[in-house]
Amino acid sequence: MTPPKIDQSSEEERRAFVLNAWRCLHDCELCGKCRVLRGKDAETLYSDYIEGVRSYMEITLEIRNNNY
Repeated sequence: MTPPKIDQSSEEERRAFVLNAWRCLHDCELCGKCRVLRGKDAETLYSDYIEGVRSYMEITLEIRNNNY
């Protein structure tokens, strides 16, 4: 899944992408999404992307580098 480009999408489209990409699969041992987000809400972590301030990739890299 490729995130919508900020300049070509609405805030609602970006929010829907984030919520879909990080939705709970109810299979924690195989999924690992909860560990990546460290118990934080995806919509909160990606709020700058949703609002059109920063790219999805920039935020994802920060999360992966444990800067959140």
